[in-house]
Amino acid sequence: MAKYIQHLLLAGTALIVISCNQPKAIDEQDGLATFNKDSLVKHIVTLSSNEYQGRRPFTAGEVKTIAYLQKTYKSLGLEPGNGDSYLQEVPMVEISPKSVSPLKVQSTKGSFELKNMDDFVMWTERTDTVQTLNNDDVVFAGFGVVAPEYNWNDYAGLDVKGKVVMVMVNDPGFETGDTTMFKGKTMTYYGRWTYKFEEAARQGAKACIIVHNTAAASYPFHVVQNSNGGVKLHLDKRANHAYQLAMQGWVTHQSAVKLLQAAGKDTSVLHTANKHGFKGFDMGIKLSATVKTKVVFNKSHNVIAKITGTKRPDEYIVFSAHWDHLGVGKPDAKGDSIYNGALDNASGTAAILEIARAFKSLKTPPERTIVFLSVTAEEQGLLGSEYYGENPVYPANKTVANINIDVINPFGKTKDVSISGNGQSELEDYLVAELKKSNRYLASEAHPEAGSYFRSDHFSFAKVGVPSITVDAGIDVVGKGKEYGKKLQEDYTANRYHQPADQYDATWSFDGGMEDIEMIFRIGKRLAFESSFPQWKAGSEFKKLRK
Repeated sequence: MAKYIQHLLLAGTALIVISCNQPKAIDEQDGLATFNKDSLVKHIVTLSSNEYQGRRPFTAGEVKTIAYLQKTYKSLGLEPGNGDSYLQEVPMVEISPKSVSPLKVQSTKGSFELKNMDDFVMWTERTDTVQTLNNDDVVFAGFGVVAPEYNWNDYAGLDVKGKVVMVMVNDPGFETGDTTMFKGKTMTYYGRWTYKFEEAARQGAKACIIVHNTAAASYPFHVVQNSNGGVKLHLDKRANHAYQLAMQGWVTHQSAVKLLQAAGKDTSVLHTANKHGFKGFDMGIKLSATVKTKVVFNKSHNVIAKITGTKRPDEYIVFSAHWDHLGVGKPDAKGDSIYNGALDNASGTAAILEIARAFKSLKTPPERTIVFLSVTAEEQGLLGSEYYGENPVYPANKTVANINIDVINPFGKTKDVSISGNGQSELEDYLVAELKKSNRYLASEAHPEAGSYFRSDHFSFAKVGVPSITVDAGIDVVGKGKEYGKKLQEDYTANRYHQPADQYDATWSFDGGMEDIEMIFRIGKRLAFESSFPQWKAGSEFKKLRK
C-alpha cells in the first residue's frame, strides 16, 4: 500500500511538472481590438509630411522624427528602452567624394586608364581625406569567399596583404544552380557585396573591387553608380580601431575583361572560379588611383522603448522598423524634391507604434520584455540596426527574436504574404501557423538569387545570431488575384519607390496592411508567453552564431 501511494505521489508530481512546462493558453483576441486604421494613418501622414523633410539623418527632419517617436512611446505608457532614455546615439561619419582619379592600370602589355563612374565606382570608409593606390599588385580571388561549412576557401594559398583583390559578386552556386554547392541559385551571405569587402579586410587587403554582373548582382550597374557615387554615411568606427580597406568598389564587366586581358587571361577564369579546387592568382598588373574626400562626424539616433516582462524580464523580443528616408534630393519632373517615404518607411514605423499600443493594452501583460526599436540610417546601409547589433542594449544571447517591418501593404487584403530567406529560421514556422488560422499562405520567395534577406534591418540581428524576419506584403489580392497584385507592386516600384512620389495617398485602404500588422502582433504575443527560443534551421549560415 505504501509503495502504491508512493507511485501515486510520483505520478502526481510528474503531472504537475509536465503541466508547468506546457505553454499556457493565450487569449487569441486579447489586444486585437486596440488596432485602429485611423491611428495608423495619422502616424503615416505626420511622419511623411513635408514638415519632416524626408527624415534624413543629421537634418531637422531627424530632430522632428525622433521627438515624435519619443512623445508617442511616452504617451502610450512605454518605458524608456535605454536606461532612462528613449535614445541610443549612433556615431556616424558623412564622407563626400571631392575627387576620384582615373584608375591607372600598368602591365607588361602596356598601360591604360579606366574612368570613374563609367568604368568603375570607388569609395572609402576611412576617415583620412586622401586615400591612394600606388602601383599596387592585383590578386584575383574568385568569389572572395571563406566558408568552412561549404569546404570553400578562395584565399587559400594567396598572399593579399597590402594588395588589391578582385572578386566576383554572388557565390559559387549561382551560375551552376547546383543546390549541392552553397544553396544553388539562392544567394547566401557569402554572395553579398558587403561580405566581399569584410572578408578582404580580414585578409589584410588594401583594396577590393567587385566585378559587376547584372544577373548575379540582381541590379544593373547604374544602381551601383547611384548608390555609391556620391555622399555616403558610415558608422564612425574610430573607437574600435578595426582594420578598414583603403578603397572599395565595383568595376563593370567590360572593365574586368580589360583587366584580365592585361593579365594575359580571359573570361574563362570567371567560370572556372565556380569549381571546387579553383586557385586564385596574382594577376601581374598594378593599379594606381587617388580618392579625395570631405569628412564630417556627427551622431544620429535609434529610438528605443520597452514593456518589461512579468516573469522573464531578461528575455527580449525586438520589433524594429527604420524611421529614416532619403531627405531632400534631386527634383522629379514636377519639381518636387522632398523624398517623403510614406510607405518606405513611415508605414513600418507607424505599424510598430500600433503593435506597441496593442501590447500595452493586454489584459495579461507579456511575460517576456517587448522592445520597440526605431532605427536610423537604413537607407544608408542598415547603419542604425548594425550599430545596435554591435552595441546591443539587450544581450543578443537573451534576445529571443527580431521581427522587422519595412513597408506595409496599403491596398486590399491578400491571401499570401512573403519573406526573404525562406528556410532560415523557425520564425517562418510561427508565421505559417498564424497564416493558417486565417486560411492564408506563405508565398515562395520570387527572387532568392537577389539576396534580399541581407538588405533589411533584420539582417543586423542575424549577423549576431538572433533569429530574425521581415514580413513583406503579398500579391494574391482577395477577389482580384496575383496578376492584379503584381501590377500594384510593380507600379509602386517604378513610380514611387525612392522617389518624391512616395507620399501619402488618401485612396489607400490599408485593409491588407492592417491584417498583416495584426498577424505580426500575434506572432510576437505567442513568443511573449513561451519559454523556448526559436532556432535557426539546418543549413542557415547564422546557426553557428547562435551556438
